[in-house]
Amino acid sequence: MFLFHHHDNKGRTVCPSYFSKQLVTLYRFSCFCLSLNVCMSGSATSCEECLLIHPNCAWCAQEDFGQVRTLNSRCDFSQNLQKRGCDAPFIESPRSGSSLLQSKPLSSKGSGVTQYDVIQIYPQKISLSLRPGDQTSFEVQVRPVEDYPVDLYYLMDLSLSMKDDLDTIRNLGTKLAEEMRKLTSNFRLGFGSFVDKNISPFSYTAPKYQDNPCNGYKLFSNCVPTFDFRHLLSLTDKVDRFNEEVQKQMVSRNRDAPEGGFDAILQAAVCKEKIGWRKEAYHLLVFATDDIPHLALDGKLGGLVHPHDGQCHLNDKNEYSAANKMDYPSLALLGEKLAENNIFLIFAVTKRHYVLYKNLTALIPGTTVEILDQDSKNIIQLIVNAYNNIRSKVELSVWDHPEDLNLAFTATCQDGQPLTGLRKCADLKIGDTVSFNVTVDARECPPKGTRKSFTIRPVGFKDRLEVSVDYHCDCRCTYFTKTNSSRCNSAGTYSCGMCRCEPGYLGVRCECEEGEVDHQHLSACREAEGKQVCSGRGECSCNQCLCYESEFGKIYGTFCECDDFSCARHKGILCSGHGECHCGECKCHAGYIGDNCNCSTETTSCVSDDGKICSGRGSCVCGRCQCTEPGAFGDTCEKCPTCPDACGTKRECIECRLFNSGRLADNQTCQRMCKDEIITMETLKTDDSNTVQCVYKTENDCVMKFTYSEHANGQSVLTALKEPECAVAPNAMTVLLAVVGSILLMGIMLLALWKLVITIHDHREFARFQSAPHLHAQLDIRLKQLSYCNTLHGNG
Repeated sequence: MFLFHHHDNKGRTVCPSYFSKQLVTLYRFSCFCLSLNVCMSGSATSCEECLLIHPNCAWCAQEDFGQVRTLNSRCDFSQNLQKRGCDAPFIESPRSGSSLLQSKPLSSKGSGVTQYDVIQIYPQKISLSLRPGDQTSFEVQVRPVEDYPVDLYYLMDLSLSMKDDLDTIRNLGTKLAEEMRKLTSNFRLGFGSFVDKNISPFSYTAPKYQDNPCNGYKLFSNCVPTFDFRHLLSLTDKVDRFNEEVQKQMVSRNRDAPEGGFDAILQAAVCKEKIGWRKEAYHLLVFATDDIPHLALDGKLGGLVHPHDGQCHLNDKNEYSAANKMDYPSLALLGEKLAENNIFLIFAVTKRHYVLYKNLTALIPGTTVEILDQDSKNIIQLIVNAYNNIRSKVELSVWDHPEDLNLAFTATCQDGQPLTGLRKCADLKIGDTVSFNVTVDARECPPKGTRKSFTIRPVGFKDRLEVSVDYHCDCRCTYFTKTNSSRCNSAGTYSCGMCRCEPGYLGVRCECEEGEVDHQHLSACREAEGKQVCSGRGECSCNQCLCYESEFGKIYGTFCECDDFSCARHKGILCSGHGECHCGECKCHAGYIGDNCNCSTETTSCVSDDGKICSGRGSCVCGRCQCTEPGAFGDTCEKCPTCPDACGTKRECIECRLFNSGRLADNQTCQRMCKDEIITMETLKTDDSNTVQCVYKTENDCVMKFTYSEHANGQSVLTALKEPECAVAPNAMTVLLAVVGSILLMGIMLLALWKLVITIHDHREFARFQSAPHLHAQLDIRLKQLSYCNTLHGNG
């Protein structure tokens, strides 16, 4: 008899329902008698160990609990402990959960209230209590408010190739402010410019180029000295100052095509005070250029080996002072600083470089890219479009994510449909509220006393949700631990209902010294009379079995009767790798049965192309078909030339494959269910004894013939006529001519017959006449009587 077990999601042993009726009764009895739940089979010796076995395991700290030898496990499911006599106050079973610490309601508008009253995320603070292996969930809501303040910093490439763009934007401030104030009543504008590092090989470093890098350049001979980044105007609502500052600017020149724009972006992001970023505003950084950027490690070409430190380095002149000291920033550093300061980066680039910057947006959260005309004429519409695009999306980011926590997101956007695995919603309107379900589970316990936290923020928002995490790894009963307790005969520590004996002492209450042998009570160490002491795998000490250690695994049990290595194996693997060995018996994982758990209960591999288990010609055993229909074979018993339904089954494939008709005419269904090779011929061979001859009548009363056979390699082959055999319809003219011809022929034949009859009759009459002499005499007399003489002629 085989006993198969598996655990459900609560850690309990369950009896499967796929056994034959003959074994059901016996199996249920054995499940009842021998099943082990995951809590008791874990052999926990302390409350902390018990809590780590499974999220549903509980510990009984009641002192007088578990004195009966057959019920000695304090680690069990909570309901089981209560049934066994443990009072509820003594049960340690902490549960995972969450509690709100700050939950201000979401705002609807950004204007008309103080900056501290605008709330775009709910809740703002939450506390989680997590038990290792368990999980808890909470919901985050985000609502982008209407009329929220906007800070826009315009960062422009002033290399020589951007001269026409500079001319275009000289009055940009006024026009841009007019358009943006249609979207927000609180708009501020700032301005900065960049070229590249003024060192070789990025710029012209010869003395004659220091004051005028355009010296000798025929197309444009006068420009300002090369600089890396220059902050020109802090964010202000006085847009005329933007126009004035732009009017003063002149282009410069560098040597290579790439620009130093990423130096400028990082300084604009981290120099918050000098740029003037407000805490309660959307931060837009417009990066306008017509070329590609330098990236980290490019600086080594100029001897700059120090990586960028991510700090602000603007001097008194508001110029980047570390340009010739540090390398260009990396994409990771750039993305980190932009996110840290809630800045949306808008790449306004020419069409030639759109694809490059589009790829960069995938690496830098909170960025978007728009195509800039060669002379920047579309810059205002570009910025408005980018702003609307940014405002139509909400994406959550996680900061300071602890490594021992798993986070899973499910987004519910404006259509109300949950999207598992997503933390982003798009195509939103201002004022739409979206929600995200966040599931958190702890993989393990951190070091004692550790309290961890992380932050969830919508990308580009100042709002955040602060999440603090407490781990349930300790038991409350450990707070009442007593050393040298009288409950332990002053020879051990009493904790959570149990004694931990000092070295040299044994027993439930440390009542025995190690090495003492009570020969009169050795029976307490025998499972039954006549059995070996401690099953021959341990020693009896203080009426208790001390099990031997084994290199193969763990020996345990009241009488050392159990181990975790003596179970059945398959291909040398204990329990086939699909179960756990408990007391010499495999407890199979869900989906497996058998004494060594090598038999899968999964039937997917047994489903044939027509959706039936084993094509209806067999049963699925251990994930494989056992064909019971005579003549059936194949992985899913799909091949059966001699089966009564073989012709009918293959007929449907002939119809759909050759004529696109029949029940399987749908192309996808036909391809999925009809994979046999089909050969078409003018005529079929009917003398092959290894083929099945099939004939059926079509809808048009034609006859279709085909043969069905199996090759030696197991492949099915259908040989069919190219076209069904149909009766040829007669031609109308042919029928008419045939009818007319038949009538004429019949008339001619009748005339010929009549002529023949007349002729025969005449011949008969003539012959009769000749054969009668008296008829000749009568004829002569009559002839003579008819003759006369002309007297007149004679007398004359």
